[in-house]
Amino acid sequence: MSRQHIAVIGSGISGMAAGYYLSQHHDITLFEAADRLGGHTATIDVALDGRDYAIDTGFIVFNDWTYPHFQALLAELGVQSQPTEMSFSVHERAYDFEYNGHTLGSLFAQRRNLIRPRFYRMLADILRFNRTAVRDLERGRLDAALTLGDYLDAGGYGEDFRHRYLLPMGAAIWSASIRDLMDFPLTFFVRFFKNHGLLSISHRPQWRTLVGGSRAYIPALTAPYAEGIRLQSPVEGIRRHADGVEISSRHGVERFDQVVMACHADQALALLEDASDSEQAILGAMPYQDNEVVLHTDTRLLPKRPRAWASWNYRIDGRGESARVSVTYDMNILQRLAAPHTFCVTLNDSASIDPRQILGRFSYAHPCFTLAGQAAQARHGEISGVARRTHFCGAYWRNGFHEDGVWSARRVAMALGDTPRPADESSDTCAEAGSVTETPA
Repeated sequence: MSRQHIAVIGSGISGMAAGYYLSQHHDITLFEAADRLGGHTATIDVALDGRDYAIDTGFIVFNDWTYPHFQALLAELGVQSQPTEMSFSVHERAYDFEYNGHTLGSLFAQRRNLIRPRFYRMLADILRFNRTAVRDLERGRLDAALTLGDYLDAGGYGEDFRHRYLLPMGAAIWSASIRDLMDFPLTFFVRFFKNHGLLSISHRPQWRTLVGGSRAYIPALTAPYAEGIRLQSPVEGIRRHADGVEISSRHGVERFDQVVMACHADQALALLEDASDSEQAILGAMPYQDNEVVLHTDTRLLPKRPRAWASWNYRIDGRGESARVSVTYDMNILQRLAAPHTFCVTLNDSASIDPRQILGRFSYAHPCFTLAGQAAQARHGEISGVARRTHFCGAYWRNGFHEDGVWSARRVAMALGDTPRPADESSDTCAEAGSVTETPA
C-alpha cells in the first residue's frame, strides 16, 4: 500500500498505539483535545512534605496472562514494569463488617468473622459460583441472552455473596454501579473472570505496574510520529468523501487519506457529520458513563482495620438502592511506594473525603457493557475499514482495558496492511472475549 496521510483522533492507548503501528509506513497526524497525551493513562506528580511522587489515577495495572499485546509492546519499547499485589477488600460501615480476600489471615482480619455463620455461607457461595460458572462456560451452558443478574437469581446465590463479594468486585473492575453489574452480559462476565483467574482460589496471574507510573511508556510509543501530534486540538467535525476525509479543527479544514477514530464510541458518533445508519446504530449501542476520581491521603476510606487494607477496597454505606458504594485503590500497595503517607485513589465518593487531604480531582469516562453493546461489538466489520476511509479503534470494542486498546489498534493497522499478525496471537487468553475489558483503563 502506498504511503498515506492518516489522521488519528484521540490519544488514549488505542490512538497512541495506532499511530505507532501506522507510522512505520504512513504519515500520522494525531489530534488530542486535552493538553496532554494518554487519556486514562494519567500519572499525577505530587510533592508532599519535601518528597516527590508519581501517582497513577487512571490505568494502573496489567497482568502476565491476558495482556500479551501490551506486554509485547512494552518489551519492544524497553519499558520496565514491576510485580504488584492484587488484593481485594470489602467493608460495610453500618455493620462493622470487613474482610480482605488476599490471604487466610486477611480474610479473617475482622476476627468476629470466624464465628459468623453467614460469613461461611458467603464463602460457600463463592466456591460454588467459581466451580459452577467455569463448568457452565466450558460446557457451553451459558445462555448468551442472559444477564449476570439472571444467572444469580436462577442459582439462588445469597445476598452477602452478591453485595459483599461478586458485584463489588465487578463494579471495581469496570468502574460500574451494582445495578450496572446485574445487567452485564452473562457470558462476557464469566469468560472475563475465568480468563483473569478470578474464578480460582490459587491459580491466578501475576499483576504488574509500570516503574515510575503508567505514563512511562508514552514517550517511546509516540516518538516515531511526535512531529505530527497536536495537543489542545479538539476535532469539530468529520466528513468523508470518495477521495479523502475532511477534518475540521482549530487548524482549519484539512484533508487526509484515512481517519482512525480512536476516541470513545459516543464521541466518534458526535464528530461524524455524515454518519451512516449502521454507524449510528452500532456506535450508539455502546454508551459511556463518567466517573469522578479523587487522589487523596484520607485513610478513612480504607477498612477500619489496617490488616484488611488491600489494593482495591470496596466500601458500602447503607442498603438497597440508596446505598453509597465506592472503591478506593491503595496506591502504596499497587505502585510499591515507600512513603509516610498512604496515597489513595477513590471513585465516586468525594463527599466522604476530608477536603484538606485531597491532592487532585479528575473525571474519566468508562464504557457501559450491555447485551445490546455486546451485539454491537460483533458488528465492527460492518463500519470499520469497509468504505468511507474510516476506521474505528478503541478498548470499548472488547473488554475496555489497555490490552484491548492495543489489540484494537493492531486490528486497524492490519486492516490497512501494515502490521503482521504476531506469532503469539494464539496465546491471547482474551481472544474469546474479543468477539464481544483494571481497574480503570
